[in-house]
Amino acid sequence: MKEKKWIHEGLITESLPNGMFRVRLDNEDIILGYVSGKIRHSFIWILPGDKVKIEVSPYDSTRGRIIYRLQNKDSKD
Repeated sequence: MKEKKWIHEGLITESLPNGMFRVRLDNEDIILGYVSGKIRHSFIWILPGDKVKIEVSPYDSTRGRIIYRLQNKDSKD
């Protein structure tokens, strides 16, 4: 049986090399996030200050996969 992944919303605080980001979740935890293949394939830019949805495994809650970039209310994209 497949384990259920937790999906959180967070804010990108720092950009690291190789598609890695430091993400502050809504519950104030800071985790390391990496870009999913679908986002990388679609050439979606993720910058510090962006809100994202991140998928976290129940086995390692310090790392997660960024699966969606939320629209900012300020930008006119």
